[in-house]
Amino acid sequence: MKVVIMAGGRGTRIASVNSEVPKPMIPLAGKPVLEYEVEALKRQGLTDILLIVGYLGDAIREYFGDGSKTSPVTGESFGVNIEYFVEDKPLGTAGALFALKDKLTEDFLLLNGDIIFDIDFDRFIKAHKDRNGLATIITHPNNHPYDSGIIIADENGKVLNWLHKEDPRTWYRNRVNAGVHILSPKIMDKFTFEEGEKVDLDRQILKPLIADGELYIYDTPEFIKDMGTPDRFYLIENDIKSGKVEQKNLKHKQKAVFLDRDGTINKYIGFLRNIDEFELLPGVAEAVRKINESGYLAIVVTNQPVIARGEVTYDELNEIHNKMETLLGQEGAYLDAIYYCPHHPDSGFEGEVKELKINCECRKPKPGMLLKAAEEYNIDLSASYMVGDGENDITAGNAAGCKSVQIGGEVDSLLAFVNKYL
Repeated sequence: MKVVIMAGGRGTRIASVNSEVPKPMIPLAGKPVLEYEVEALKRQGLTDILLIVGYLGDAIREYFGDGSKTSPVTGESFGVNIEYFVEDKPLGTAGALFALKDKLTEDFLLLNGDIIFDIDFDRFIKAHKDRNGLATIITHPNNHPYDSGIIIADENGKVLNWLHKEDPRTWYRNRVNAGVHILSPKIMDKFTFEEGEKVDLDRQILKPLIADGELYIYDTPEFIKDMGTPDRFYLIENDIKSGKVEQKNLKHKQKAVFLDRDGTINKYIGFLRNIDEFELLPGVAEAVRKINESGYLAIVVTNQPVIARGEVTYDELNEIHNKMETLLGQEGAYLDAIYYCPHHPDSGFEGEVKELKINCECRKPKPGMLLKAAEEYNIDLSASYMVGDGENDITAGNAAGCKSVQIGGEVDSLLAFVNKYL
């Protein structure tokens, strides 16, 4: 699959770090950002690369050449094939694609040139092909969703809405566009722009696909971060040095902290039915933020029998979880995934949903939710923790092979668990 990298940015926000080279050539831990991208692609056999360059683009061409040159940093051949498209004037984030129409005859990867990533591209490509849409974008949680564009998708990954930074929002799932896309060349036939016109990828190409159901997401907890501000630059540099970037690739075994919800994350009030009653416990956002920083995945696994009992709808439960993610995100914390069991074995409730009144494999104390997460995220359960406030949490964690810690037993809060064990 051909890879197109948009490497023409000026990097005005990051200029205080280095203004002498184009943004993709700013060194991180001694190596240009773009070189990390090329290396990550090469490791997975993605060696057909087309670089869109503009501002100070000669520096990029001189450094990489046609991809057969030797890296001045590593002393090894880049080992890829590189072509260039030079923007004589800025064409936005998508204008160049239409000028390259004849070269983009099959589905292609489109990447921003200012991101550090390590992704299992086999998974991403398979997800795109399985859904057969015109475009698939990677989404992930981040620690600043309040100033990021939010992507809203259904349970099948079809995008329903795209909230830009300036759009009003209340409670939302912390899922943002990561700047990694697979596009079909059919997109170039769907839209018409004047030659040399400046085109915005998100607003003029991707968002209009939503109405026809042609835009999908692939959600992943893997490492994908832009280095567009000085603060993010230095944080990413530390992540590179620690090995965190490569380890987060789902080809590698992951470790997770599985979290019960009620009584662990939010105040326990019995069966929570009203979103207004959802309240984070003290110290929880700090604890989840520390889990994020530790390299563990933060995954909620929660029994929600209120669905089977007919007391809360799926939409209402999702909105409660959106509130949870929003409140965490406001304090720089995020959840990598949420699993819930909607079943309840006992009958006799007014308005109950009969098809959900079953003895399932996902309701704790059974380990079904943990096992499903382990399969989907390649988790080493023996290196992971289950943390909850009840015996069912501990039994489920032990059955899955996790190390289990009970709040109110070994520790008195989630933050106390993090400080003691991570």
